Amino acid sequence: MRRLIAMCAALLAATAFVSPARAALDSPYERGPDPTLASIQAVSGPFAVTRTVVPAGSGTGFNRGTLYYPTDTSQGTFGGVVVIPGFTEPESTMSWYGPRLASQGFVVFTLEPNTVLDFPDARADQMLAALTYLTTKSAAKDRVDPARLSVLGHSMGGGATFRVAQRKPDLKTAVAMAPWHTEFNWSNVKVPMFVFGSDNDFIAPAGSMASSFFTSITPAEKAYLLLKNQGHMAYIFENTTIAQYTITWLKRFLDDDTRYSPFLCPAPAASAVISQYKDTCPV
Repeated sequence: MRRLIAMCAALLAATAFVSPARAALDSPYERGPDPTLASIQAVSGPFAVTRTVVPAGSGTGFNRGTLYYPTDTSQGTFGGVVVIPGFTEPESTMSWYGPRLASQGFVVFTLEPNTVLDFPDARADQMLAALTYLTTKSAAKDRVDPARLSVLGHSMGGGATFRVAQRKPDLKTAVAMAPWHTEFNWSNVKVPMFVFGSDNDFIAPAGSMASSFFTSITPAEKAYLLLKNQGHMAYIFENTTIAQYTITWLKRFLDDDTRYSPFLCPAPAASAVISQYKDTCPV
């Protein structure tokens, strides 16, 4: 009996010792309540959102856009995300990401390209300029953490995210959706990347672009999701699967919020909406 009591006491002491250490590992950038699958998939998250139009001429190096950010100022600053559409696409095609992401606890800046015919590297220049504006001059400059920034883009905008990640290695993460670019080797990109592809994409075929780009990058963490029965334009329409994994990835790597790790690892199996999923299983 004495031996059993001693063992229990030792176990309690070990638990008391470990608990503060585990608490210290919690991210100071956690925003919002503990996540559930329903909360991540919801059209609106826990934060009320303000929308502010950014007219042309407000900054240098980009055209115009729209800011979306939480009204809550009690939880500190938020991670910032600049979003740009693809070839021939206006800002409006990506506008659904603004309130959807901002309501989950991000400052989001959706851009109108200088021209809808801009190629990826020109779009990358605009995204970099928009990141500077977002953190220094925008109406949300006091709401966004300049040390926690990300970019998200579709098609040639997706190709632009790779270029931004290459040129700005202090970027926390990036999300590329059906990326298109004439460069195929991104081995010098070290930023954690989430790459979407579509199995019916004939504009930026996933095998030669999204999957190939994903394979070439060598960051500590990366993931690739191939949408099932979807084409190149799937990303300009509200989509629960796209939103779920975008939010989860940004939470995990922009906010360093490990509460979201279980929604990425173990990797999801193939399903009615996912043809393939590959990742480094972040923990």
